[in-house]
Amino acid sequence: MSKSGFRRGALAVILAVLLGVCFASEVSADGTTWTIRTSASDNSWQSITYGNGLFVAVGVSGTGNRVMTSPDGITWTSRTSAADNNWRSVTFGNGLFVAVSDSGTRNRVMTSPDGITWTIRTSAVDKSWYSVAYGNGVFVAVSIGSAEDGIMTSPDGIIWTSRTAAQFYNWKAVTFGNGLFVAVSYTGSGNRVMTSPDGITWTSQTTPANNNWWSITYGGNLFVAVSSTGTGNRVMTSPDGVTWSLRSSAADNSWESVIYGNGLFVAVSSTGTGNRVMTSPDGISWTSQTSAANNSWYGVTYGNNTYVAVSGSGTGNRIMTSGRVSNSSESVDNSAAQAAAQAAAQAAAEAGRRAKEQQDLLEILSLIPKIGGISLNLSETSQALLSSKCVKAKTIKFVKKGAKCPKGYVKK
Repeated sequence: MSKSGFRRGALAVILAVLLGVCFASEVSADGTTWTIRTSASDNSWQSITYGNGLFVAVGVSGTGNRVMTSPDGITWTSRTSAADNNWRSVTFGNGLFVAVSDSGTRNRVMTSPDGITWTIRTSAVDKSWYSVAYGNGVFVAVSIGSAEDGIMTSPDGIIWTSRTAAQFYNWKAVTFGNGLFVAVSYTGSGNRVMTSPDGITWTSQTTPANNNWWSITYGGNLFVAVSSTGTGNRVMTSPDGVTWSLRSSAADNSWESVIYGNGLFVAVSSTGTGNRVMTSPDGISWTSQTSAANNSWYGVTYGNNTYVAVSGSGTGNRIMTSGRVSNSSESVDNSAAQAAAQAAAQAAAEAGRRAKEQQDLLEILSLIPKIGGISLNLSETSQALLSSKCVKAKTIKFVKKGAKCPKGYVKK
């Protein structure tokens, strides 16, 4: 085999290994780099959740299409909503998507087993339902503007029962974590949090600031709430939902929604210039991130290794994502690359055994170590390919191929 033929074989190994490394790797969700995606329609999207392998978003505008779905956060499809109500919030639990509304006549709940086909359910009362969560075997919805009948609960998302809130406040959001439902309000004095173990009996809790607490989530053994008002203190945290501490927000934006996923808290806002995202690994220290557009980002969720946010403004760009690239649509199946790497490696190995140009072989070998995490012992490799072994008793020496062994040594 010629020097050029061998060089081509060895370079094929290097190229194949690099291709295998590139195609095998994926972009992990980080919450820092965001990409605009095309929304199914320019509705005012308010909330998003993930469940059963599907992202589902709901909105307050549009005609018959106030739901959209996506398997990956990138490609979105309009779905027929059960009614043209103002759908403020959506969640997933016990195999069911449940959305709640602040408009409509005794039809302010809709449910779907798959996110595609939706059915109207009778709400307990016609309150302005702004948030819904699932936990401990029950769905819980909270409303603004009412203490009596300000909560409703359901074991199945279909039959709903009115419950009494702890205070006559505007309860904007609710979440479940560590065996506890926790709701936050944007009205009240010093007690804008209420908690419940079952969604039925609620207790007021003291808050460190009378901010407009807009959203709440649980993750990493911590409750985190974000606000649309306040000066440098638009975050508060609690390990148990009872004792709360103020935290410095990355910016004084109107923070609309917060989520926890992949070891990171991510919040999105409807105000700010290029900084409508902030992230935190612990809920305490927050960092501004560049948003993909200055849209009014009202909701964010995490699923399928991807953060996805929805907006109420923008033209054809009311989705932004941060996370893993889908192999099916944006990369090549790495099994083909792996097979190519194996075939090229075999071909180059055969070429190496037949190579006569020893210096050329050393040059090629020097290019290979540490490619894609693969390392070679060059000293042993070069000795095996370029040298002859001479033995005397238990002593071994290597000599250049074609050279004679030292006196007293026998070539093996």
